[in-house]
Amino acid sequence: MTFRTRLFFVVVVELCLGSISLGADHTVWSDLAPEIHGFLEGRAGYRLQNDLYEKDMSIMESRYQFDLLSLPDWGAIAVKGDVYGDGVTERGEFDLREANVAFTPLDVLDVKVGRQILTWGKGDLVFINDLFPKDWQSFFIGRDTEYLKAPSNAVKVGLYTDGVNWEVVYTPRFDQDRLITGERLSYWNGPAQQIAGQNAIVSMNRPRRWFQDEEIATRIYKQIHGYDLALYGYWGYWKSPAGFNAAQTIAQYPSLDVYGASAQGSLGRGIVSGEIGYYDSKDDKNGSNGLINNSEMRYLLGYTQEIGRDFTAGLQYYVEQMLRYQSYMAGIPAGNPHRDEFRHLVTLRLTKLLMNQNLQCSFFTYYSPSDEDAYFRPNLHYKVNDQTALEVGGNIFTGDKAHTFFGQFEDNSNVYASVRYSF
Repeated sequence: MTFRTRLFFVVVVELCLGSISLGADHTVWSDLAPEIHGFLEGRAGYRLQNDLYEKDMSIMESRYQFDLLSLPDWGAIAVKGDVYGDGVTERGEFDLREANVAFTPLDVLDVKVGRQILTWGKGDLVFINDLFPKDWQSFFIGRDTEYLKAPSNAVKVGLYTDGVNWEVVYTPRFDQDRLITGERLSYWNGPAQQIAGQNAIVSMNRPRRWFQDEEIATRIYKQIHGYDLALYGYWGYWKSPAGFNAAQTIAQYPSLDVYGASAQGSLGRGIVSGEIGYYDSKDDKNGSNGLINNSEMRYLLGYTQEIGRDFTAGLQYYVEQMLRYQSYMAGIPAGNPHRDEFRHLVTLRLTKLLMNQNLQCSFFTYYSPSDEDAYFRPNLHYKVNDQTALEVGGNIFTGDKAHTFFGQFEDNSNVYASVRYSF
């Protein structure tokens, strides 16, 4: 935990205790009058098989989240953070999820400045035009799904008119995905051509200069005849490493521009959605550099419908198309595994509510017929009362090849359970 993080946490605690005073009977606490919410949670999980490079525990955490929201006359102040003890890494951690100020200088203009969670696009756990950071490690080890979205340090400006709505997000320093580095999940190590973990922690060289290694994302959207339509743009970097240096020892984040569109609306008894994105890999325009990802086209089509009482099904079909594929194939060293020109992925979500909707049974599946791998996410969530909830679930990976996206995580398959008390 850095000094600034520790200082911020101390200030938050002091505010909660009302001990920062502006006068004899006047405190910052009473001035802002924040709403206080949060939860206490214990969560544990174990692998279903031995992993040569990782511990048998996939997750072992005691977590406290505080959520402060103040609504003064001029806007809103939000602070949310998680303090937790991690039994796998044997460390105490503090994760600042939100710390932002929002205000409306004009009736048609909203501004939010600071640390915030951002999300765009129409996919269900599949992302094309959502280029905000993700935490795939949290997702795969059994943390709550909310932790898949990592925070951004950004300025978001929204202009809302009768014609169209326009949002711009400026991130002054690149916010990358929270990555699988080998510390607690084993992975396919490309340079070594084998599965690795704690024996080969990934080294990364990410853009880190304020106001130079920046990101800009924009969205223009409007509803027409009951359909939500949107155009997207992004100028920044690949969110996960998409290249290596010449020695193939340090992962790199090449430059990336993305242009896309989405649509969503009613069709029959359900909701249909579609999304498309062009990924322009700026540092490998002709596709001949085997150490940097080629440009891509990405497509998504989805449909969700209630198929019974409190029973919903959602199906998605997703495709990644590598552009300039022949140039890519010409640069692959002999004997190394290679990507397909088209990667196909199908997802299925089934959700059933029981016991007066207090028990949610869900099953989410990713299956790739091209990679011949799959990822299953069964989950049971039971609401005991307004404060207490119990959860059990799993992350099951399978694949015929060790180098495919889900196949590489086969030894990380795990089950987990949690109890949460909210206030």
